[in-house]
Amino acid sequence: MRKWKVLVVDDSAVFRHAVVQAMENHPLIEVVAAASDPYEARDRIIETEPEVLVLDVEMPRMNGIVFLKKLLPQYPVPVIVMSSTAEHVFEALECGAVDFIAKPNARNGVDVPTFMRELQSKIRVAARARISPHSAPQSQHGHSKEQPQPAQTHIQVIAIGASTGGTEAILSVIKQLPPQSPGIVVVQHMPPGFTKSYADRLNKITAFEVKEAVTGDAVVQGKVLVAPGNMQMKVVKSGAKFHVECFEGPKVSGHCPSVDVLFDSVAQCGGSRSIGVLLTGMGSDGAHGLLNMRKRGARTIGQDESSSVVYGMPKVAYEIGAVEKQLTLQQIPSAVKHLIWS
Repeated sequence: MRKWKVLVVDDSAVFRHAVVQAMENHPLIEVVAAASDPYEARDRIIETEPEVLVLDVEMPRMNGIVFLKKLLPQYPVPVIVMSSTAEHVFEALECGAVDFIAKPNARNGVDVPTFMRELQSKIRVAARARISPHSAPQSQHGHSKEQPQPAQTHIQVIAIGASTGGTEAILSVIKQLPPQSPGIVVVQHMPPGFTKSYADRLNKITAFEVKEAVTGDAVVQGKVLVAPGNMQMKVVKSGAKFHVECFEGPKVSGHCPSVDVLFDSVAQCGGSRSIGVLLTGMGSDGAHGLLNMRKRGARTIGQDESSSVVYGMPKVAYEIGAVEKQLTLQQIPSAVKHLIWS
């Protein structure tokens, strides 16, 4: 059986050795080289032609962000970035990295064995990711927070779910929706700590008020609520209004937060007054929840294969009949606007 070729780039010799050892007996992964900095990595890339690059964001001489900007336009390889904090992760994803993983440390509670198991899983997903030559991102400017104006629509909630490749896909959708849109609830598979940073980033560069959700937050026009890492989130109805509940619970469909938990709750309380959007990601989380939404009268959209970084979750949803409209990422915002005000 052929193994995926992996290059590890990290300035810590101890950490590089640990990763190499952890992957040593994996049936599908082979670490073909390890590098201490981007300059050495450039040479190893030419020599070994890796199929996945595991890259530390914080490094001396040249950080991972600068390296990504220089690398991907010339060598479009799937990149998983590693970081102890969320500070630079989303910039790395904006620059073309397909996924990220939190490095183990005492502050985030991630231990080494858990990290290695998750890294193995992410490498296998990244190896199948669809990427294209990436140009440097355009600078993003914050939007003024316009006061939402009343708009006639029967839609009260838009639910969005995503995993690998989803941080940029969600941004791509939300930044093209007007602040008069109904309340938006989001599950993006992400560890604790990173979800707040992600929400803060969306808050700065979209026209919406975006925040990491807490129990009691209202689902209202002009607001986006992002499920917190390691917590489930559901939408509940009180009278004619909606709010969210965030709670500790077991993984559902392999995840916490789970898209299925969110979509199932929207199906139950939102029915035909809701829209479900399932974007790029590995596995099947969200597929059955989206089907429940469609059965209850919701309008449902799934991202197509050509524009998905990983065509897993939306593929399963399409195959089981959960997807009413299958569209490219670029087509989804217009379709959502049409469904809101049609």
